[in-house]
Amino acid sequence: MNLAKLCATRAAQGRPVTAGLIGAGKFGSMFLAQVPHVEGLEVAAIADLDPERARAACREVGWGESRIAATRFVANGAELAATDGVEVVIEATGHPRAGIRHAQAAIDAGRHVVMVNVEADVLAGPVLARRAAQAGVVYSMAFGDQPALVCEMVDWAQSNGFRVVAAGKGTKYLPAYHEVTPDAVWEHYGLTAEEARTAGMNPQMFNSFLDGTKSAIEAAAIANATGLSVPDDGLAFPPCGTDDLAHVLRPREVGGLLDRPGMVEVVSSLERDGRPVFRDLRWGVYVVIEAQSDYAAACFRQYGLPTDATGRYAAMYRPFHMIGLELATSVLSAALRGEATGAPVGFHASVAAIAKRDLGPGDRLDGEGGYTVWGRVMPAKRAARDEVLPIGLAQGITLRRAVAKGEALRFADVEIAEDEAVRLYRDCLALAGTSGAHRGA
Repeated sequence: MNLAKLCATRAAQGRPVTAGLIGAGKFGSMFLAQVPHVEGLEVAAIADLDPERARAACREVGWGESRIAATRFVANGAELAATDGVEVVIEATGHPRAGIRHAQAAIDAGRHVVMVNVEADVLAGPVLARRAAQAGVVYSMAFGDQPALVCEMVDWAQSNGFRVVAAGKGTKYLPAYHEVTPDAVWEHYGLTAEEARTAGMNPQMFNSFLDGTKSAIEAAAIANATGLSVPDDGLAFPPCGTDDLAHVLRPREVGGLLDRPGMVEVVSSLERDGRPVFRDLRWGVYVVIEAQSDYAAACFRQYGLPTDATGRYAAMYRPFHMIGLELATSVLSAALRGEATGAPVGFHASVAAIAKRDLGPGDRLDGEGGYTVWGRVMPAKRAARDEVLPIGLAQGITLRRAVAKGEALRFADVEIAEDEAVRLYRDCLALAGTSGAHRGA
């Protein structure tokens, strides 16, 4: 029985699936817009630092006053996580430390967790997923966001006996974007600062998409959930359209750019001179597979799959993702099937904080998308060996010593308290390379 029918059956029994949303931003609002149209799904509570803003968001997406009146609005995410009648807690704040606190509170209260907050997931997800399993609840990535969609494609490929050569997403990228700060972000989106302010757009958040940090975070999440590896020196962001995926994203030994099969990579929708690539994948996701036999390779050709010149490597892709509009899939899967739409199986990748400019003692780091650092994905073993500071902890802390532009920051470079987020990250480092199978090769 599919999720919609399972949910409708529960509704007919007077037991709708009940969710609690933490963070009424764009992702959360898109989810709220669909809730009235999913039979058997209810939102019992919404937590936001500004509950009135959350109420306004509900009105903006079309909720009636009776639905709003029946919903509990609170300012504290941990309070929501413990609210009676909530089955599934959706963490959509985007703040790593807050996300970790809220997820742990939900697990302690016996609630399923859907982690929209990828920043928190790459910092502590492997440990949180283990704790959730021990508590008998689901810890899940968010369907509609690119990492969970990639996980679905990888699972499809592996379930059908194909070798996964590469998997990932598309984005808009040029090498110079690593240095962009919030002051210059809007010109890259074709907006004025005033237009962005009027629309309520956060320049630091949007800059994290532009400067490569968000792509690194999402690549790490994919690696940790699939067992695929990440490039040793960070994402290459090769310019690549959908027609060229199977040619570009294959091992170097057969003419591609990958160091080895079974890797996560993000492709760019722009050539190095800034021109768009043909049939770009800016909003989409992909998987490149290899036929395990001549017969399967022949079938690729017979059924129209886009392949490389050898015919053995083929690409499947989805040209879009709909973020919060698709989130109910994760909520219903957790509540009705007890299944995650992607979850960490190990700690294979971390995201290092890299200096955007020369930094000196006393400089205060401002985190993802800011003025001081950007995020570069790296193998977790290397992050553990070099005691590299992850981007998720590189906010609101002060440098002890100088770090040159382009260098990775280390724990020894900063003043940082040993709080719960730091402890969970160190617990993840202890798992590096010891859990979850590499299933690409």
